[in-house]
Amino acid sequence: MAATEIFLPARDYDLAATLDSGQVFRWLKENHSWTGIVENNFVRLTQKPGGIFAETAMPHKNWNWLRNFLQTEIELEKILKTFPDDKPMQNAVAACRGLRILRQEPWECLASFILSSTKQIVQIRQIVSQLCECFGKPVIVPSGELPAFAFPSSEKIASLTEAQLRGCKMGFRAPHLLIAARQIAESKFDLGKIRELNYSEARAELMKLRGVGEKIADCVLLFAYGFDSAFPVDVWIERALQQLYFPRRRASEKRLRRFAATHFGPHAGYAQQYLFHYIRTKLN
Repeated sequence: MAATEIFLPARDYDLAATLDSGQVFRWLKENHSWTGIVENNFVRLTQKPGGIFAETAMPHKNWNWLRNFLQTEIELEKILKTFPDDKPMQNAVAACRGLRILRQEPWECLASFILSSTKQIVQIRQIVSQLCECFGKPVIVPSGELPAFAFPSSEKIASLTEAQLRGCKMGFRAPHLLIAARQIAESKFDLGKIRELNYSEARAELMKLRGVGEKIADCVLLFAYGFDSAFPVDVWIERALQQLYFPRRRASEKRLRRFAATHFGPHAGYAQQYLFHYIRTKLN
């Protein structure tokens, strides 16, 4: 039977760490809950013992779309056991245990990280929020909730002008987003094809898009496509690697990347997210 609420069992899940760890930019904390949009559905999530309580504006019979987004059914313990057995990683896991890598819709993830270039998380949230309010379709919300909007499609953004996008305070990122949207909307680039490629091929393919370098490509592969070996390196991760693994000598960016590529195992991207959240929230 269709319902507007469900309890999703999830062992060892930290909802706040997951939604506030720089993977996604549209979730708002309201008292003890978080509200956001998943696949054009308004969702309110609340951490409960043993899992997550979810509420939506519209009834659903099948909740696999939300289970998949939240990754509630993965065995986190198995992933954590693949992490290197060193003190920095132990401390990061102890501080952030329960953090999950979400599984996002590829276009929204890609566009959001194109907009993230050289911006802090609070600024990215503001830009993405304004983009959705200006150009996203309204979604149905429960009575008493503020209006909410879907993320605008690549076709919608492709139809806009650079000036319209700059009106959302995205600056030099506007032409990058516009051209990437047009590449996808005009079928010159197939986001669906990425799933069929290995990591190296997928990374190279994404980097053909305007505004996508190594870091953005790795973020999209990790957060939208489930390539757990992708290890995005930004200033926070460089700081974490330098501070935690090379405290006595300055390591070059090349050295840090080579170290990251070999040290963190098959779920290196997961390890990266723990280090990222740890350095940003616990050690900063």
